[in-house]
Amino acid sequence: MIPTRAHHVAFSVQDLERSRRFYEGVLELEPLPRPDFGIAGMWYRAGDVQVHLIARPEGAAAPAPAGAMSPIANHVAFGIDDYAKTLEQLRARGAEVLEMRPGIGPQMWIQDPDGNVIELTAVREG
Repeated sequence: MIPTRAHHVAFSVQDLERSRRFYEGVLELEPLPRPDFGIAGMWYRAGDVQVHLIARPEGAAAPAPAGAMSPIANHVAFGIDDYAKTLEQLRARGAEVLEMRPGIGPQMWIQDPDGNVIELTAVREG
């Protein structure tokens, strides 16, 4: 079997409310209904992919953070329609942005409050 599409990405988060403010306020993701699994969390829609935030229970070990924001860090990538507008909105919301414009297209990277690296890349039709 070969996967045909991504369904969701999941991030373990320390502070669910802080992460909610980032994913809703900075990235403007749409919240989705989430079943009660007995562990706090949030689900969001990002195009055809879901983003699942899972609150780490008290005393649970945190995964190793990505460290410095870098395009070679493990990361998730989301397509964006307007590079300049997205960059302007992120900066206005206080997000630290790493920009690189290699020959294959405009890309930028940000980190969520737990250090997870997120790439935003302009999607070109054609």
